[in-house]
Amino acid sequence: MQPTLEYLLGYMEKRFDEMTQRFDQADQRFNDLQGAVDAYAKRADAYFQEMVALSHKVERHERWLHQIA
Repeated sequence: MQPTLEYLLGYMEKRFDEMTQRFDQADQRFNDLQGAVDAYAKRADAYFQEMVALSHKVERHERWLHQIA
């Protein structure tokens, strides 16, 4: 009976080690994905801020041109 229990415990330890390794890999991939999304959000925010500033600049120029005309 004892060898069967040792075999079962060894098998379970091996399987849990494999599961832990897979979870660690999934966690690393999730962290990589989260970093990529954060970087994209930062670039998108900068782009939208630049577009708002450009829009205000164009509006100022249009008002200035209407005053001259």
